[in-house]
Amino acid sequence: MAIIGLPGSGRSALFEAVTAGRGEAMPSPVRIGVAHVQDTRLKALAALLNPRKTVPAEVRYADVSPPPPDWRGDILSRLGNVDAFLLVVRAFADDRVPHPEGSVDPHRDMAAMEWELVFADLALLERRLERIREQGHKGKPQEREAMAQEQLLLSRLKAGLEQKVPLREQAINAEEARLLEGFPLLSTRPLLVVVNIGEEDLTQAATVEATWRQRYRRPGHQFIVLSARLEMELCQLPAEEAAPFREAMGVPEPAVVRLVSLVYSLLGLATFFTTASSELRAWPVPKDTPAQRAAGKIHSDMERGFIRAEVVSLENLAKAGSLSEARRHGQMRLEGKTYPVQDGDIITFLFNI
Repeated sequence: MAIIGLPGSGRSALFEAVTAGRGEAMPSPVRIGVAHVQDTRLKALAALLNPRKTVPAEVRYADVSPPPPDWRGDILSRLGNVDAFLLVVRAFADDRVPHPEGSVDPHRDMAAMEWELVFADLALLERRLERIREQGHKGKPQEREAMAQEQLLLSRLKAGLEQKVPLREQAINAEEARLLEGFPLLSTRPLLVVVNIGEEDLTQAATVEATWRQRYRRPGHQFIVLSARLEMELCQLPAEEAAPFREAMGVPEPAVVRLVSLVYSLLGLATFFTTASSELRAWPVPKDTPAQRAAGKIHSDMERGFIRAEVVSLENLAKAGSLSEARRHGQMRLEGKTYPVQDGDIITFLFNI
């Protein structure tokens, strides 16, 4: 996930909060940090199965500093492979931190940053259409026909972008989506808008969030209201020390936990769990991923030699007390390669190569 925002928005404070200050500087204006996904189900499974090692899912964050005065020409090379954007918009007043636009207006800032992503896609499509026009008369008839179809699609999408309509909000069917897979198009990515408020406004956070959700009912958008500075400061404290401060501020749960949950929802991810060789691990995959493909998430050999999957729910496993008891009591289901993996499944893959 790439964290973007105007200077002074609190972008870097959010990065410090979600990575607990463990980011690494890179040669370009990007910092990278990896954070574990806090999943209470994984803890419950660990308590039940007592594995030697527990491996949570991970999120990789990129804190992207826009180089002044214009970052459009550089954005694609650094952001083309992200899964989602965290767009931080400033909604707090602080005379010590001047706003680059001269005033605080989070709605204006969100529109401006979204336009940057749209503009990058527009420039990419224009370059591709120009190449098609140059090469359209060359090649075999089948190749020329394919380029003509691509030209029609890109021209339609380009017209929408010129009206400032992100690609995530344009009508794109499954076949067209496959044609676009090779393009690092930014406005196709889901967008989680982080409305960064001051600590003094935390009591109004729920109301502010509801207002944003009501105002922007758009595909691929989600909103969360938090104080990035407060989250950054609290993440530097041991959990037992941070807890009473959170309670006093009315934010008992770290906002970053909810933030990751919202991103999972935006991306349509589900988590399944495996336990093998005394290692318990969480695996995020798109919802309803076929079991055979989910096995490939672990290792390509498992997908290639897939035989079947043994599946049990966390609830049934907890009742049985162990995998062997779940099998003995008929709680373990045998599923084939097309079984759609469900969130919370505990799966043992059987395969032969």
